Amino acid sequence: MGLSDSHSSGGVRPMLADLTGCITDVPGFLLGHASESTAMTGVSVILCPPGTVGACELRGTATATRGLDSLRSGHIVGGVDAIVLTGGSSFGLASADGVMEYLEEQGRGFPAAGFTIPTVAAAVIFDLGFVQGKIRPDKNMGRAACEAAVGEESPQGSVGAGAGATVGKLLGRERGMKGGFGTASVSLPSGGTLGAAVTVNAFGGIYDPGTGAPVAGPRGEPPAEGIVDTVEYLRTQGRPFEGFSGSGGRGENTTLAVVATDARLTKPETQKLSQMAANGLIQTVRPSYSTVDGDAVFALSCGEKEENLDALGAAAQVAVSRAIRRAVIEADGFGHIPAWRDLP
Repeated sequence: MGLSDSHSSGGVRPMLADLTGCITDVPGFLLGHASESTAMTGVSVILCPPGTVGACELRGTATATRGLDSLRSGHIVGGVDAIVLTGGSSFGLASADGVMEYLEEQGRGFPAAGFTIPTVAAAVIFDLGFVQGKIRPDKNMGRAACEAAVGEESPQGSVGAGAGATVGKLLGRERGMKGGFGTASVSLPSGGTLGAAVTVNAFGGIYDPGTGAPVAGPRGEPPAEGIVDTVEYLRTQGRPFEGFSGSGGRGENTTLAVVATDARLTKPETQKLSQMAANGLIQTVRPSYSTVDGDAVFALSCGEKEENLDALGAAAQVAVSRAIRRAVIEADGFGHIPAWRDLP
């Protein structure tokens, strides 16, 4: 199904023509995926050009990460070499070992005591219970994603870290829909570019900010049709399941986003960009940053373009929103769970 096709359960056809572009439209950035089709899990890696400044806005309360210390403004390490988005929950953090190994061989990193140590930050989604939870992204898969990395638009949807992603799990995963991996890019007033890449595994539903139309979310129980409004349901009926684990998939949610630009930013400015980019989640994922989501937004800067930070923030918000919608629209449930393309 191409991006010119569209439908939604609410009878409103969201505009999809703007769902194009990739984080690799920003010069120097590469994107690679490795997927395990049997277990439906995987890893996605953004390889950064030398001199990239990185930051992270960590708002989730169900997070699992690695290497975020070096992204803090006061940390002695100034740059970042790669961002890893992975399935497999905390087990999937092992995939970063393969990324470290690959980058060391490329001579990337900071020199210390005769060694070159890459700076790699990683964050995970929980996809263990989707198909086969005993198979998780590992060191070999992380390396394979690096070796597959290219500077052009790559596959979207059920690939890499989005292979086992699901959304709309208010009423349990059996009533949810397929999430995925998506990208987007927008042009800046300076002539530069801002790109985004996301993995969408959200508790809430996905909406088109322009029309308000639902794109994906909890499916109504037959004979009812359409998408259940998660926020309205929570407001009027409360949450049907409590706690982090157990039936209903309450602790299995996260949206991970990465934005990159060729504008020149300091580390504090890059941190601010990650905060403003997080508004793209608020517009598109409802609710965002719930108690059972592990949401995180990375920002990367490498280039010499001069750009106002507020303009960058607005572009980042739009790019993240578009990438989230594209992740869901391009996804395929492969018979395990309904996807956007399967809606009537």
